[in-house]
Amino acid sequence: MTTPPNTNSIKLWAEDDRPREKLASKGKESLSNAELLAILLGSGSRNESAVDLAKRILSSCQNNLLELSKLGINGLKKFKGIGLAKAISIEAALELARRRPHSEANSKSYIKSSNDAYQHLRLRMEDLILEQCWVVYLNRAGAIVQSDCVSSGGLTGTVVDPRIIFKKALDLSASSLVLAHNHPSGNLQPSGQDDRLTEQVKHAGSYLDIRLTDHLIISEKGYYSYADEGKL
Repeated sequence: MTTPPNTNSIKLWAEDDRPREKLASKGKESLSNAELLAILLGSGSRNESAVDLAKRILSSCQNNLLELSKLGINGLKKFKGIGLAKAISIEAALELARRRPHSEANSKSYIKSSNDAYQHLRLRMEDLILEQCWVVYLNRAGAIVQSDCVSSGGLTGTVVDPRIIFKKALDLSASSLVLAHNHPSGNLQPSGQDDRLTEQVKHAGSYLDIRLTDHLIISEKGYYSYADEGKL
């Protein structure tokens, strides 16, 4: 018995409508998010083209690429037509997209304001689904010496040990530091625990002559700065 042709196949479309050919002839800017995602998928299924599958995935994320990045491999595999290989391809592409602006941000090696610190850290932190705490270590001129994740926790909190922060600061001969953690919930208001951690780090740093210049709370909605709010 002859297998009927897959009428959803992109190969049967007009050449100008095929995502790969469209990108090659008209440039990447001419493609929609669904078309770009379809290129990563490579194929759909007998009942659905790669573009239609991409549209279905994006629709489940309210067409928000930030929400797409939160699905992860397991979340992507829940869609019919997405196996491990396709899920990994999408996850890898999203990670590259996340790293690209971070590489550009690295050219700004000085932290002079809360926004400088936010721009340096947001690409690492704004779309995390678990709470993490990061520290940016600075030299006397305010140049970035190193940035480290010092704690990783759950959805609602993470335990931070100031001893770990200041051991690294001493090893790096840092003169000051910026503390930052994310709120996966999107709420930018500090909690009582956040206030206590700020005071702990500020107090410990005063004994070592290592100044806490700011504590940021970061989410996909922006950031909160203790320094800007006059709470340092």
